Amino acid sequence: MEINHKITFDIIIIGGGAAGFFSASNIALSRPDLSILILEQSKEVLNKVRISGGGRCNVTHACYDAKTLSTYYPRGHRELIGPFTKFGCQDTVDWFEGQGVAIETLEDGCMFPVSNTSQTIIDCFVKCTHLPTITIKTQSKVNDIVFKKDGLSQYTIKTDSHEYSCPTLIITAGSSPNIWRILEREGYEISSAVPSLFTFNLPNHPISAMMGLTVPNAIVKIKNTKIATSGPLLITHWGLSGPAILKASAWGARELANMKYDFEATVDWLPQVSHDDISSLRTSDAKRKIRTHCPLALPNRLWHYMIDTIGIHPDKVWADITKVEMNALKSAVKEMTFNVLGKTTFKEEFVTAGGVALSQVNFKTFESKRHTDLYFAGEILDIDGVTGGFNFQAAWTGGFLVAQGISEGWNV
Repeated sequence: MEINHKITFDIIIIGGGAAGFFSASNIALSRPDLSILILEQSKEVLNKVRISGGGRCNVTHACYDAKTLSTYYPRGHRELIGPFTKFGCQDTVDWFEGQGVAIETLEDGCMFPVSNTSQTIIDCFVKCTHLPTITIKTQSKVNDIVFKKDGLSQYTIKTDSHEYSCPTLIITAGSSPNIWRILEREGYEISSAVPSLFTFNLPNHPISAMMGLTVPNAIVKIKNTKIATSGPLLITHWGLSGPAILKASAWGARELANMKYDFEATVDWLPQVSHDDISSLRTSDAKRKIRTHCPLALPNRLWHYMIDTIGIHPDKVWADITKVEMNALKSAVKEMTFNVLGKTTFKEEFVTAGGVALSQVNFKTFESKRHTDLYFAGEILDIDGVTGGFNFQAAWTGGFLVAQGISEGWNV
């Protein structure tokens, strides 16, 4: 295809997702005179915003201390402490409410628009970027970038049909192998991409018959690692899911990839109950039938599964339980073991660990240390958080500081 003449903008943003639009919105609010081009390779912008949180958009999480907030990021937690002190959760809420988007907090700390639809967030960004100086181009895959060096004062971005130039470039292209290759060619270190936030597959495991069952607070450990997470656990038709599993997959993203997703996981279904507590049931509930009387806070279906798997007779009372049966019951409650083989992407919160190595970025402004006027934000960086609004918060924080640095330092 024939390339048209080069078109110049003050700022070009590669990637029409959360970080890209937040950067553009904040630049537009402080410097509406600057011309901005947003290039998105897919047919629509803000796709992940649209589908996140089941179509509701988990905007952020009610965690207001920067150091505590940073602990929810398996990669990037040290680097994000400073940025979170400048633009954290409360700043995000204030920003959206300042644009007319009311935010509510759920019991688990997740924060959503009161409208309960991600379209509200999309509409907010559309309003902020609806200026004559802002151009949005979809289906515009970036094939190459010519960097500012050797006396060049502009970046050149090449797509199939156009060449664009700009003095300031922002890359928010997410987990884009194509952009990563371009950056690697330019000398950037890129941490290899592996999936994060995925569920555990248990092929043909009988526990899958209880799909839909949820335990409110379990502890999940991965054998032969230091990975241990807690939270709600959900049984699905393919295996195990829920926040406890997703957090384990995030913290163990690289280790589990090295294991080729073939490993053993143990589940403590009742962290608040000890082995001795279970042993004491032999006397405190001596005459009650084990199957019909579960004094532990477990769903009946899960309790019956444990009893049946161990092989305890349905008419047996607690006083008659054998030592072998009691030990097996303790193991079932406190350390049930699963052979995990494979993973399933948690589609609404899909995140990839990997990206631009953090040592190459100045986290006061998110500007590259290798090239002036080149900024990174969002998943293009080797930063990722657990589920619950944390990945969006990293995008908002990065996008805001990028915009602030450009707006305050603009001298072109």
